[in-house]
Amino acid sequence: MITSSELGGLMAMMPAFATDDAGDPNTTSNTVSVPRLEAGLRRMIDDGADVIATTGSFGECHTLSMEEFETIATVSAEIAKGRVPLFVGVTSLNTREVIRKMRIVAKTSAPGVLVGVPFYFPANAQTAVRFYRDIAEAFPQLAIMVYHNPPCHNITLKLPIMEELLKIPQCVAMKDSHRTPVEFMRLMEMARGKMSVFCNQLQYRTYAPLGSPGMWSINAWMGPWPLFALRDAVKRGDMETATKITLEMAAVNDAPDLTWREALLKVATRHAGYVDPGPTRPPFAEIPPELDAAQRKKAEKWKVLCDRYRVALAR
Repeated sequence: MITSSELGGLMAMMPAFATDDAGDPNTTSNTVSVPRLEAGLRRMIDDGADVIATTGSFGECHTLSMEEFETIATVSAEIAKGRVPLFVGVTSLNTREVIRKMRIVAKTSAPGVLVGVPFYFPANAQTAVRFYRDIAEAFPQLAIMVYHNPPCHNITLKLPIMEELLKIPQCVAMKDSHRTPVEFMRLMEMARGKMSVFCNQLQYRTYAPLGSPGMWSINAWMGPWPLFALRDAVKRGDMETATKITLEMAAVNDAPDLTWREALLKVATRHAGYVDPGPTRPPFAEIPPELDAAQRKKAEKWKVLCDRYRVALAR
């Protein structure tokens, strides 16, 4: 099983690459575009991403059929095999469905899963810990990346919960972005040597010196070069450059209407042109024109950063 020491750098949170008819609520076909998936994932890995995670919120775990999930898991594992660690997102409404998805992942070469607490009703601490224990016992060969997303999963994984999760050997990583610096330092005291905690791209300059070995990013799919530049600046201890890049990225990141959440990020990704993720899926398929225009502007601003740091990294 993959260990926490093998996980760090840039984790690219992959979109669920879609066919042209994926926005049609009446379609009964598999809406995963394998050609778009293969082209996009190969490019991201070739360009230098360190870890790939699929089927989180940006990866449309909430709009995919089981057949579509299996396609993404299987094809992604074939492409990533032997090149970068792949964590397949299996977050679902209940434990049995998570286990069903994990059975699919277990048949692939993917070393692990990204999974949050089932979220229709808020879970308490005991329920959350029991959930992770149950799936770890069911699949001892699969590494688990804890997916911490309080707004979507209806639970905050506070430090007492984390203390229990760190007792589960398979819990080797975490996707996080919801802790103050002081709480993060306390988490690092508990997790060091056991769990790699990936923070958000805009937190990395601050949290890497506190112990975070890597950052997660959705923006990477608009072009990863600013993130590579940030990763490399932090690695060599050039915090002045890391600060500059972080502030530049923050200036591009608008505050999207939370009604649309990651659907708008998929629109921006398509406008940027680095990969083609295809259209959004129902019920988030009809994007208002003013929001589409805003995402086009965001993509253009991000492309300016990509051009700047692609040249800088080539020197």
